[in-house]
Amino acid sequence: MIGELNKRIDIQAPTKASDNMGGFTTTWVDIATSVPAAVWPISAKEQIVAQAERIVITHRIRIRYRSGIRANWRIKYAGRYFNIVSIIDQNSRHRWLDILAKEQM
Repeated sequence: MIGELNKRIDIQAPTKASDNMGGFTTTWVDIATSVPAAVWPISAKEQIVAQAERIVITHRIRIRYRSGIRANWRIKYAGRYFNIVSIIDQNSRHRWLDILAKEQM
């Protein structure tokens, strides 16, 4: 299992910053960097959104257990970004987290 964690990911959380015009913009800050992970593509499907074709790729990302990860965070891997969809602590053993994520296009 440890040998499968041969990739490095960054875990990012959104933060709001003032746009100096009375509004806010969302920026991303690194919560954890260079986290050992395994990354597996598990499905891909085509969608038609606003008359344009788009491919949604879903991945499973496994990391060692860490508390505090939220579903509104994202993962950066190899210059690509993945929105977290679900976080699974297998059997609530606090050993591994399986994160299901959609790649941003």
